[in-house]
Amino acid sequence: MPHKLAILDDYQKVALDVADWSALSDRVDITVFDSYLGKEDNVAAGLEEFDIVVAMRERTPFPASLLQRLKKLRLLVTTGKRNLSIDMQAARDAGIDVCGTAMLGYAAAEHAWALVLALAKQIPAADQAMRTGGWQAGFAEGLNGKTLGVLGLGKLGERMAKFALAFEMDVIAWSQNLTAERAAECGVRRVDKEEFFASADYITVQLVLSERTRGLVGERELGLMKPGAYLINTSRGPIVDEAALIEALQQRRIAGAGLDVYDVEPLPPEHPLRQLDNTVLTGHIGYVIRENYALCYREAVEDVLAWLDGEPVRLLN
Repeated sequence: MPHKLAILDDYQKVALDVADWSALSDRVDITVFDSYLGKEDNVAAGLEEFDIVVAMRERTPFPASLLQRLKKLRLLVTTGKRNLSIDMQAARDAGIDVCGTAMLGYAAAEHAWALVLALAKQIPAADQAMRTGGWQAGFAEGLNGKTLGVLGLGKLGERMAKFALAFEMDVIAWSQNLTAERAAECGVRRVDKEEFFASADYITVQLVLSERTRGLVGERELGLMKPGAYLINTSRGPIVDEAALIEALQQRRIAGAGLDVYDVEPLPPEHPLRQLDNTVLTGHIGYVIRENYALCYREAVEDVLAWLDGEPVRLLN
């Protein structure tokens, strides 16, 4: 009897097209879920018959409470090598192997920079004006000579710094453990927290979500920003205090925000962020590029095959 495999959250309906799943055809029955299953009860009911699940990043969480309900589940594959929405120890305790895949490192930085450009050049407003019979709309500004603040100077933060330097911007950086030496390696200046938020024209969040970074950008930090400054977040929603950000945007205390991540995802249809005219919003697509999907799903197939052969690879737990 073949194994039953579920591919979750294939919003673009491309999972079966971007990789070759034929190597599994004689051993596995595949079911694709192309919409979000939602609350835990719905996930538990939808996946109760599956012993293999392929999850796309953190779209569907797997806390201990859910893992304990999925009695047949024996292999959980996550795209990427880190997934904070999976309780790894609970999976191990339940006898569930968790395997990962590689992901391309540049996609999220490219998307963050696209949001910088969209905000600076007022691209959404200009596009909308053209489609409704108008002509010039909004009032763009140049990036040359402006200051980019990079919050978190890891691999993605370093890429953002390189993009900004190519546009002849001044680049500053801050995070709790950032050293002046690391900043100098990236060709940027480390400044203290207050100067960082007060002097940047654009701030891009490039941190991993943790207890230390949760709510790191709050009312006080937003209050330090210039009225003409923009915030870009493509990392994780809860790093920024969402209520404080909405208030700052509503009251025009900052110029705007480019957001790809949110406290609750998918973002509810009536969410107040959707009503603001000084935001550029995308639906957590920083990593959603064809090349990434092809890599992730190809390695997911490899993970499943290796597990079926009793020799799991890329184990995370």
